[in-house]
Amino acid sequence: MLRKFLLFILSVSLLQGAKKPNVLFIAIDDQNDWIGCLNGHPNSKTPHIDALAKSGTLFNNAHCQSPLCNPSRCSLMLGLRPDSTGIYGLAPFFRQVPEYQDHTTLAQHLANNGYHTAMAGKIFHGGYGKQTKGKHLEWHETGPGATGAPFPKERLVKNTPSPHKLVDWGVFPHKDEDKGDHKIATWAVDFLDKQAAKKDDKPFFCAAGFFLPHVPCFATQKWFDQHPLETLKLPAIHPTDRDDTPRFSWYIHWKLPEPRLKFLQEAKEWENLTRSYLACTTFVDHQVGRIMAKLKETGLDKNTIIVLWSDHGWHIGEKQITGKNTLWDDGTRVPLIFAGPGLKPNQVVQEPAELLDIYPTLCDLLKIDSPKHHLQGLSLIPQLDKPATPRTQPAITTHGAHNHGIRTKDWRYIRYADGSEELYHHPNDPNEWHNLLAKKPIAKAHRAKADALAEFLPNDNLPPVPKSRARIITYDPKTKEVVWEGKKVGKNDPIPEVED
Repeated sequence: MLRKFLLFILSVSLLQGAKKPNVLFIAIDDQNDWIGCLNGHPNSKTPHIDALAKSGTLFNNAHCQSPLCNPSRCSLMLGLRPDSTGIYGLAPFFRQVPEYQDHTTLAQHLANNGYHTAMAGKIFHGGYGKQTKGKHLEWHETGPGATGAPFPKERLVKNTPSPHKLVDWGVFPHKDEDKGDHKIATWAVDFLDKQAAKKDDKPFFCAAGFFLPHVPCFATQKWFDQHPLETLKLPAIHPTDRDDTPRFSWYIHWKLPEPRLKFLQEAKEWENLTRSYLACTTFVDHQVGRIMAKLKETGLDKNTIIVLWSDHGWHIGEKQITGKNTLWDDGTRVPLIFAGPGLKPNQVVQEPAELLDIYPTLCDLLKIDSPKHHLQGLSLIPQLDKPATPRTQPAITTHGAHNHGIRTKDWRYIRYADGSEELYHHPNDPNEWHNLLAKKPIAKAHRAKADALAEFLPNDNLPPVPKSRARIITYDPKTKEVVWEGKKVGKNDPIPEVED
C-alpha cells in the first residue's frame, strides 16, 4: 500500500500532460567517483554533473553489477545479474546467447510502450546493439559510435607493460571538436532540437554514451590547465595494502592491459595518468553541460527525466593497480543521478543502490508495467521520495562465478571462488585498507557481520556462457585450478608486473 502511494505521489506531476515524460539517459565509460559531488578526489572539476545532482537525487553509494563494460551494461539493460546470465567477459553480446535472444531490454521495453528510442556512443559494450534492422531491433535510430580517436602518430607513453593501443594518456594537441565524445554530445543536441520541433506527442528515450575517461586518456592542454600540476593530489594509497588481501584477489585481475602502480612509479607516470584522467573527466562533464543546456533551451527539461550513470569504477594506483576488474569500492562505486520533473532536488541517498535498479525505477516513474521476464533490481522510488528509507538488500557486484562484493551503507564484504574473504568497515576505514578477516583470531563481531552479509551472496553462479572471452576467470573447487583468460595460473606463479 505504501509503495503504491509513493508511486502515485511521484507520478502525478510527471503525468499531468498528455505526453508521457521523455527520458535522457547519459552514460560515462570507466567513470569512478572522481566527481565533485561524490568527493572521490579533491581535484575533481565537474560543475555540470554537480549541478545535475543538485537538481535531483544523487545516489552517493551506487555500485555496478560487474567491474567490466560488457557484463555491467548487459546487466543494466536486461535487468539481470551477471551470475544469472553467465555473461562475465567482454564477449559475447547477450543476443548471441540463445537463452537471452528474446529478452526485452530497457530500450525495447520503452519502445513497446510508445517511446521513440535513439542512441549514440556506448550504451551496450563497443558496437553491440547498434543494429537498426532485423529481429532484434534495439533502437529506432542510432548516431555516431564510441571511439578513443583521434590518436597521435606515436604513443605518448612509451614502454608500458602492454602494447595495447588504448593504454595511453597525456596531453595531445588536437581539436576537441574531432573527439568522439564531442560528436556524441553534438548528436544529442541536434536530436533534442528535432524533438522540440516535432508536432506529435510521442515521447523519446535518448541515450548518449560517452567514451572518456576510458583509456586512452587524451586531452588538449585547456583541460589539463584546469588541473595544475603544482596542486595535483595523487590517490591515497597504503604501501602494504595488499598484504592482507587473499591471493585470489590478484587472480580476478591477473594480467591486464592496464599497468600496475609499480610501472607508474618507476616510469614517473603516476602524476601524468592521474592528471589525464581528471582532465578527461572534466572534458566529458563539459559535454554533459552542452546537452543539459540544450534540454533547457528547448523547454524539454520540463518533461524529461534525466538518468546519469557509469558502468563501473577505475583504479589509478589504489590497491597497487590501475584499471577495473576488482570488487573494492574503487572498482565498483559509480555516479548515479535521477533528476527531472516530479523528482525532488537537493537530495543525497546514502543507502546502497545498484545499476540494476535503473530499469525497474524507470518503469515505475513512467508508470508502465515491468517486462515479462523478472527484473532482479529494486525500484528506487522509496529513496527518491525519502532518501533515508532503508534498503532491503545490499548492492552486489560480481566478477566471474562465485566472486562477489557485498556493499551496505557501512560495510563491504567480499568472497572469492576459493572461499577466501575480506571485510571492511567504511566509517573507520573508507579506503578499505584493513581487511578485518585477515587478522587471526578473527573478532567474533567481525565473523558474525561477515556471515550475515554472506546471506546475500547470489545463488545462480552460472559458468561463463559459450564463446566467453576477455577477463574470464574460472575456478574448479575440486582441483583448485585457476584459469585466467584460458591459461592455468599456478599457486606459486609470480604476480605479473608485481613479483616478476
